[in-house]
Amino acid sequence: MADTPDFEQRLEQRLPVRLRRPLECLDDSITGFMEAHGVTILRVAVAVVFIWFGALKVIDRSPVEALVKDTVYFLPEDPFFVILGVWEIAVGFGLLIPVALRLTLLLFWAQMIGTFLALIVLPGRSFQDGNPLLLDVPGEFVVKNLVLIAAGLVIGSTVRRRP
Repeated sequence: MADTPDFEQRLEQRLPVRLRRPLECLDDSITGFMEAHGVTILRVAVAVVFIWFGALKVIDRSPVEALVKDTVYFLPEDPFFVILGVWEIAVGFGLLIPVALRLTLLLFWAQMIGTFLALIVLPGRSFQDGNPLLLDVPGEFVVKNLVLIAAGLVIGSTVRRRP
């Protein structure tokens, strides 16, 4: 089974020989760019998201304010919400200017773990009819953080390679 070419390889084998080399060069260029710059672009993109979401909290314009405050009902609402916004901005700048990337990732992981509290504390708002397979809007907002977690893993994998 391992010797069986995948779909892309089978498709390439069907191409006329004169097209294979230019397409291979194009593929090498594109994948080379992604390998050389992909993690940096990912780090900057996640930084922008954190700075943006944090700034919305600080200026009191976040659409998730009620969700966050209801999730951490045991903390003082307004001060916590602003602190969370500042925390997210700090994570964003820490990713943008990665001089203390390990500390930044520690703050990142703590924030990511915190977002999943909504699924536990507010299941009625996170899931439709209490069914964990049927997400409601707040549930989708939280579960999409799985992508950010994956991005954090990729960014974290570079910590030891940094000068």
